[in-house]
Parts: sequence; structure tokens; C-alpha cells
Amino acid sequence: MRKFKNWLVVVMLISTSIIFAQTKLSGKIVDETNQPLPGASVVVKGTSSGASSDFDGNFSFESSVQSGTILVSFIGYESKSLTFSGAKNFGTISLSPSAESLDEIVITQTSFAIERKTPVAVSTIKADVIENKLGTQEFPEILKSTPGVYATKSGGGFGDGRLTLRGFNSENVAVMINGVPVNDMENGRVYWSNWAGLADVTSAMQVQRGLGASKVAVPSIGGTVNILSKTTDVERGGSVFTAVGNDNYQKYGVTISTGLMDNGFAVSASGAKVKGDGYVDGTEFEGYNYFVNISKQLGDNHKLSITSFGAPQRHGQRQNRSTISKYRNAESEIKYNPDWGIKNGNVVSVEDNFYHKSQTSLNHYWTISDKSDLSTALYASWGTGGGGGTAGNYDLFKVRYGDYDQPIDLDNIVEINRERGQQGLGAESYLRASRNDHEWYGLLSTFKTELNDNLDLVAGIDLRTYTGKHFSEITDLLGASYVLENSDVNNPNRAAKVGDKRDYYNDGEVDWQGAFAQLEYATDNLTAFVSGAVSNTSYKRIDYFQYLKGDPLRETDSYDFTGFSVKGGANFNIDEHHNVFANIGYFEKAAGFDAVFQNYDNEHINKDAENQKIFSVELGYGYKSEKLKADLNIYRTQWDDRTFTDNFTEDGVNYFVNLLGVNALHQGVELELVYKPTTKLTFNGMLSLGDWTWDSDVKGAQIYDESNNPVGDPIDLYIEGLKVGDAAQTTLALGVEYEVMPKTYFTIDYNYFDDYYADYDPNDRTSKGPQSWKAPDYGLFDASIRYGFDLGGFDTTLTARMNNVFDTEYISDAIDGADPLVWFGYGRTFNISAKIRF
Repeated sequence: MRKFKNWLVVVMLISTSIIFAQTKLSGKIVDETNQPLPGASVVVKGTSSGASSDFDGNFSFESSVQSGTILVSFIGYESKSLTFSGAKNFGTISLSPSAESLDEIVITQTSFAIERKTPVAVSTIKADVIENKLGTQEFPEILKSTPGVYATKSGGGFGDGRLTLRGFNSENVAVMINGVPVNDMENGRVYWSNWAGLADVTSAMQVQRGLGASKVAVPSIGGTVNILSKTTDVERGGSVFTAVGNDNYQKYGVTISTGLMDNGFAVSASGAKVKGDGYVDGTEFEGYNYFVNISKQLGDNHKLSITSFGAPQRHGQRQNRSTISKYRNAESEIKYNPDWGIKNGNVVSVEDNFYHKSQTSLNHYWTISDKSDLSTALYASWGTGGGGGTAGNYDLFKVRYGDYDQPIDLDNIVEINRERGQQGLGAESYLRASRNDHEWYGLLSTFKTELNDNLDLVAGIDLRTYTGKHFSEITDLLGASYVLENSDVNNPNRAAKVGDKRDYYNDGEVDWQGAFAQLEYATDNLTAFVSGAVSNTSYKRIDYFQYLKGDPLRETDSYDFTGFSVKGGANFNIDEHHNVFANIGYFEKAAGFDAVFQNYDNEHINKDAENQKIFSVELGYGYKSEKLKADLNIYRTQWDDRTFTDNFTEDGVNYFVNLLGVNALHQGVELELVYKPTTKLTFNGMLSLGDWTWDSDVKGAQIYDESNNPVGDPIDLYIEGLKVGDAAQTTLALGVEYEVMPKTYFTIDYNYFDDYYADYDPNDRTSKGPQSWKAPDYGLFDASIRYGFDLGGFDTTLTARMNNVFDTEYISDAIDGADPLVWFGYGRTFNISAKIRF
């Protein structure tokens, strides 16, 4: 691993070491709010010389003529012509929204799709929409009006939101920030509480459904969510903001920028604090977020930019679902939470989450020539924290201050533990936390060159190394001075205290090496691409508790698994209004970490874990005119050999089963509309009809004991025809925005969800049974009003939002059963905010 890290540094140094002084045309392109416009086109009239702006809005290229005119254009904005004579830096070029086309953003960075060019289904959301509509919602919920997306607050704790795309959960949806992947390296999950501050620093976010335009080595199954953070602001200045909302929600923060200084440096920074009691009982929270970007222009051809951000937070959680009848009879009704208690008169979140994950990236942009450029990102992420829970005698945590719906009586446990202490005994029950600290380093480098007027080659490498440190630690002994701990074979029967490790302690090491290449063909009306990628994933496990220090089993070998992808697609613009596209792809994805180390030890290793196999095809049609924009697409994704493992213990013996042949078929149709009858009125609409089912039964799944010996007869799983659970397969959205007067907008959104089947474990379907429980359909209205005005010479915006205006009661998440376990969604909530720009 050390050699790999050193190699990353060497590659970065090589890529930044050569600087050529060339005569260039350069500048920066922004919109009417001074936000960069990535992907804007700059062309010298009468020549083929030109470039596209990067995600900072910057462009730089060599002109083939000494004087002339450049044409700056961006879909949805008025074009602008500027003259030059000799080398020239045009400075900041501001484009205004076009009255003849719809207001939108299209981005042409390596992982962003371009409308009417990239042949994928895509939806893009700009920063002003996020600022206007998000309010106190979870960050993924800003996407709930996007086709194929189902986003909920899960248990309702701050940052606990989740997102599925076309029926695939976060493990199978790639999430990237500025093109850098952030899915957990071991299990692929995305923990949105780690990114709770993203809403404040997002310039735009794009959802690419299906194969997507991402050029990381292996694509995701469901799609890609790429979040583009704000970079260095164009002008000197900043803003301050504050917000208040239901349940004592408070947030305030500041952003400041130096603008481009004479020495070529530019710095932007922002920070914020948020806190509140939480809508759900016992989910108090407090969090911070920070963001800093430092950029330096090195001549006309090179730019260095370093960005760092994070969001340390702690919040109470509702981890456990309850039956519908329990909510009905609870004093707090849908706010009922069984996972919190009272100790010495203070609220204690028995189940909580605390984490700080930072991400820092050093980006180098090199314009090699008017035909070639290289973009390199060297990044690092450090995470520390975990989730709280209970340990010891769990029955003591069932004692409440009254009925079942009241807080846990932690004072009772304190009294019991103190009495035990007088007898020389340790804690009977106490609180612990499951920790998952990590270090993650990576390098993503993309080279692009123009082979001829119509053909480009894009190629790159995607390198990552990750170490996850997993352990459980004692957080509160609840009146005791120690607890007897016997899980570490190197130190048995020890008196463990607060902060000591318990139960388990191991590291998971994951290395990833990937390479990709893509040919892109483009004419005036036709664009097409074909690409291939290959990756190698290496897994290693080190266990500090289950094996003695000298035991060779303490550290495993590295086990390698290869994945690859092949995909292609084309888009044809029939005329200025109509276009059609198609894409097709096949890829194999390496099994996850847990599928290799199946029994949470270093002995039961599945060296031949089966690759997951995915085949996807999609067809799409688009229409665009002055007032109407419509996109229609159909898709079919076949997912074979989905990784499923199960571990269980009976009579002190550990068993595991590895299931092969678990196949799923996800198919559907999606429609997205924007209609703008006047410059002041905009209608939005979306309809997504999915049909996601398990494709076949599984025959002959063998159970093994802890010695890897087969136990009993193979079992069959009966899942054919069962609907994939945990996401609404039918969704609809309608929205309207009206400009009441300049800088004042009123917005109403309606979202409808149906065909939500409760989640279940296919491993449990050992006999033929009914379809999973189907939750009632529901619809929600949200509304907001944004008022802009001048306050003493400062641009000021007031925004008021209300979500679930009619206080609709609905079930957002469920687990299948005779009496399903559910989470109810939030009732009516509100938020009022103010921002002053200076």
C-alpha cells in the first residue's frame, strides 16, 4: 500500500512539472448570478479553434489566427461575441438567460452529460433551485421530483436520508463530488450525514440514470449522482445567511471570497452551524460544515486548485421501525421513537450517529495544446466516528418511564450498575458505539485529445487505496466503573472502561486500480461513443481481537477481483427540436468485501466470489422548442448473480450461505416535461413507471458451518416474480413557478408515490409465499416563496418554505411481515431563511 501511495504522489508531480508558455485566448464564463458556467462553448469565428469551459467556468486555448472574434455560447443563454487582436485574457464574461429557450445548465466535464449530445437520460438541478426548495429536507430529497428517484428521511434523524435510483439502493448508485467517487470502498453505501453541508456549497448536481456518462473505471448499476461544488467565486465579496424552522431548527453561516488577486491567487471559504430538536422524538442534532477553495493560475496553460470540505455532526437516530398500531397508540403518534432515553433529567440518544468525513482534492488542469488537455485530481478523505447503541443485558433497555412509548429509563440502569459496583461487579448494561474510521487516498486523471475534426479520444486512470478501521467502543458505563470484556484473545477477562474497544476490532484494506478509454465521434447532428474500462479490486482483512499477535491468520493475503465494462451509445439531432438516443452496455462488478470474508473472520474466505453481471439498454427521445422541453426514455437492466450472503448462529455454531443465481430485472419508462408559456410562468412535470422484479428462483443454496463444511441439504429460495422492495415503482411530480414581480417567485410542487413494496431479505423466502406488503400510495404538496430586494445597497433574499402543506400522513419505509414494521414520513414542516450578499 505504501508503494501505491508513493506512486500516486510521483504521478501527480510528473503531471504538474511541465509548464509551457504559449500564446492563448483565455477567460472565465459566468451566469447572471456570477456562478461559473461549466461546458460553455468558445469558438473563433471562421476557424475550428475553440474550447469548452471547465467546471470553474475557465477556458484557455491557442488561436490559429492573430485577430478576430470569439463566439461564446451556452444552451439556455444569449450568445456573446467579443473581438481580439493578439493574445488576450477576456476576464469575466457574463451570459444572460435567453428568452427563446428554457433556463437550464449543461456541463461538459468528464463526468457530466451534455443535453442533445450525451446519449443518456439526465436531469440537472442548479444551485438556486436547491436554495429555494430544500429547506429542512434531507439533501437527497431535492431529487424527489426526478424520474426514477425515491428519496426518504429513513428514520428521521438529521442526515439519515436515503436515495434509490430505478429501484437500486445507494450501494449500486455512484455518487461523485466534482467527479471524485464517495461511495464506501467496502460496501458501496453512501452516508448522507457525512455530507450534510453539501447544500450550501453545491453549484449544480446531475442525475444520470442508467449507464451514465461517468468515466470512472466501472459504472454503477442504477445511475450516477454527480455533485459539482462551488469553486472560487468570480468577484470579491460574500454573503451571510440565517434560517429558522420547526422544532427549534436554527442555521447560520457566512461565505467570503477574495476574488482573483493580482498575484494570481483566489480564495473562497464558507462555514455554517446548524442545530435543532429534530421532528422525531429524541433526535436532537448539532452540526457544522466548512468549505475552502484556493486556486492559482500558472501561466496560460496550467491551473492548480485545492478544495477541502466536511461536515462534522452528531444527531440522535430512530433506528428501529415499529408496527402501525404502536404509532397509532403512542402519545407522540408518528413522531414516536423507541431509541432514546432520559438520564438525570437529560435526553440521551441511545441510538445516535457522530461523524466527520473530510474530503480534500488537489486539481491540476493542463492545456497541452489547442487539441489536448489533461485533468488530474489527487484526493484524500479521512473519516472518524460511528453510531451508538446498547450492550449487555438488553432487557434493561425495555424499562420505560411509563408505557412503551415513553423514553427508556436509563436512571434505572444507573442504579442497578451502582449496586453491582458495591458488590465488586462490572456493568450489566451500558452504551457503546460501532466505529468505522477510515483513510482513503486516490488519483483520477483524464487525458483528452482531438484526433481529427470529428473524433476525440478520452483515456484515464482511476486509482484508490482505502483502510477502514472497524471496532466497537464503550461510550457510557451508566453508573458503573468498568465492564468485564472477554472478546480480545490477547487480553481476556479485562476490566474495560469508557473509550476502550470491545466486541470486535479489525481493519479492512481495499485497493482499486482502474483504467478507461473512450472514443467520441461528433458532427453537427450526430454524436456517438464507445468505451471500455477494466478494474482490479483487492481485499485484505486484519483482525486484532480474534487471533493472537503471532497467529499467521491474524492478517490475510490480498484477494483480487477483476471487473470490466463495455458500453456505447449515440445521439442524433433530427432537427433543432427533435433528438433520439440509444445506449447499451455490459459490465461485471466485483463482489463486495463481506462476500469475500463471509463470517466476519479470516478463515472463511470466498476466494472465488462471483462477479455480479449487468446488462443494460436504453432508448430515448427529446423535444425542445421555445416554450416546451420533453424527454421520454425506456430502459431495461438485467442484474445477474447479485451478491447475497447470510450469516447466522444456532446453538453456538456459526453458519453462512453464499447465494448465486439471484437475478433481478429492472425496466420502465420515464417522462420529464418543462413548459414555459411566458417568461414569468414555468410548469414542470415527471412520470416514472417502473417494473422491478426478482427474475428467478434459486435452487440448491448450500449452508456451511464455521469449518467450511456443508451442513444439511441445499435449500431453495422462491423469489421469482416478487417485486423488488424498498422503493416506489410509480412516481409522479407536478410543479409550477411564477414570477410575481422581479426577484420574487412563488413555487408549488406536488409529488405522488405508489407501488411501494416493503423491504425483505430474499434469503428468508425458503417457501412460496405472497407478494411483499404494499404500502398505501400518497401525495405531498410543498410550497415556497422567494423575495429578493435591495437592503442598504446589499442584494438580499428572503425565502419561506413549507413541506407537506396539508399534513398528509404516509408511510415512507417498511419491512415486510404479517404486521409490517414501518417508518412514517414527516408531517407539516416549515423553514424561513434570509441571505445578504455583499
